[in-house]
Formats: sequence, C-alpha cells, structure tokens
Amino acid sequence: MKDFLFPSSCALCGGSFINTCEIKYGICGQCQSSLKLPEERKCDICGKFLISETGTCLPCRNREDKKSKHSYNRLWTLYPYTGKYRKLLAAYKFKKNLSLANILAKKIMEIIKENPVFNDAVIVPVPPRPGKIKDTGWDQVNHLIKCLKKLSKFYKINKCLKRKKSKIQKQLTRTERIENLKGRIYLNGTAPKTALIIDDVITTGSTMEVCSQVLKENGTETVYGICLFYD
Repeated sequence: MKDFLFPSSCALCGGSFINTCEIKYGICGQCQSSLKLPEERKCDICGKFLISETGTCLPCRNREDKKSKHSYNRLWTLYPYTGKYRKLLAAYKFKKNLSLANILAKKIMEIIKENPVFNDAVIVPVPPRPGKIKDTGWDQVNHLIKCLKKLSKFYKINKCLKRKKSKIQKQLTRTERIENLKGRIYLNGTAPKTALIIDDVITTGSTMEVCSQVLKENGTETVYGICLFYD
C-alpha cells in the first residue's frame, strides 16, 4: 500500500523523485510538464481531435443530419489513449498508482475552471460494474472523484447512477454495448438539473451515452461529460 500512495519513481520515465511534489503527483517534474493539455482543435460535441474539420467532427455531424444526436450535450477529453498517455492510464488503473489521481484531477479542474458552463453542474461519476470493488479493491473513477472534491469543495458530487451486472463491454461493438447497458444503468436517487459525468476512457461512447439517457429520462436538462482519455 505504501508504494501505491507514495511511489518512489516516475510512472512515465522511471526516474527517481527529488521532491514531495513529484511524490504527490506520481510523476517527475519533467514528465508533469509534458502533460500540458493539448492545444489542438477538438470537436465541439465529442471532444476528439479534429483532423481537417472545423467545429464539429464528421461522425458527430452525420449524427446531427440523421437526427440521432448524442444524449449528452457536450463532451471534453484530455488526452488520446496512445503512447505515454496509455502508459499513464495503465499505471493508474491497473497498477493502482493512486497518487496519479492527483495530477489527473488537477487536469480535469483546468478544464472545469476554463468553462463557465460547469458552474451549476453536479458531478456524476460513471458507476462501476457490480463486484468491481470486491474484485480489484477499488474503483479508479471513484478515487478520482475524491481527489476532485479535495481540489474544489464548491462542486457537489451525486452518485445517483448505479449499474447492474452485464456482459463485459470490451468485445462488443458500439451498438451491442449500448444494448448491453440498456436497463443495466439506472437512477438511484435524484437526477441533477445539470450533470457533469466523469469517466476515465471513452472508446465507442456507449457508456457515456446510456448514462446521459438515464439522466435525461429522469429530469436532467443538460448533460456534460469529461473523460481522461479517448480511444
């Protein structure tokens, strides 16, 4: 447990730490500098990097044309799930380097502070699958939320979404994932008027979509989302 809370070397480069700040964040100062939020243009809806488009990416534009809009109003992402960012998530999620939640929460707060639309939002974490905490000993999203709360007590946390047992999502297509989660994610409490859903990775977007649907079906007017990484 000591190594999880107070790692002795950088999760990205493996270098030794030289001060308490590096220990707190789980990565060295040089690697911290390399984690500045990318300045590339991102889609105004799904948060993924734009290649040649302006404002909205082609997939989101096509959804708008087919009147099959996302249930969420807008999604922000921090990093692509590649290279060092993939290594960062693996160190946090699978190797349980808990200190990394501090730097990830800090980056989320940078986005929150830059966007006044979050001022009235209540943070809603994506619910873990049943048995996850029993199997792994923790939930990476829940731990991230705790770190966010420490950074700003202004924001309210509402764990109003719960999840029933379902098939493992990894081997399913986007359509299959959405069908797999329908009825499996449900409201257990009161839905906030404006919700900010927090998750670690977005791949097909099915989990974010179903969570948003459940909230809006139960009275939430606006749903935003922030995901650490996108695949």
